[in-house]
Amino acid sequence: MLKGSREAILRRVQPVSIHGQLSLDIYFSDPEDPEGQVQVARVGSEAVPRHLEPGDPILLEYLVGVVTAVKRR
Repeated sequence: MLKGSREAILRRVQPVSIHGQLSLDIYFSDPEDPEGQVQVARVGSEAVPRHLEPGDPILLEYLVGVVTAVKRR
């Protein structure tokens, strides 16, 4: 996918500090197969809304196959 969005179910958010820069690992699954394979995307903390909880429906924004932002659905 060059540019677009995809629906998902949030499984977990894990903060990661790399050289002092905070990023978030977003663990998610396909809403059509919620118990299926869990995937992960690393994004900057500024690209993720606060107060997301496991099980929340989310929308992943992609650019050139890479997740660039997470939004509430």
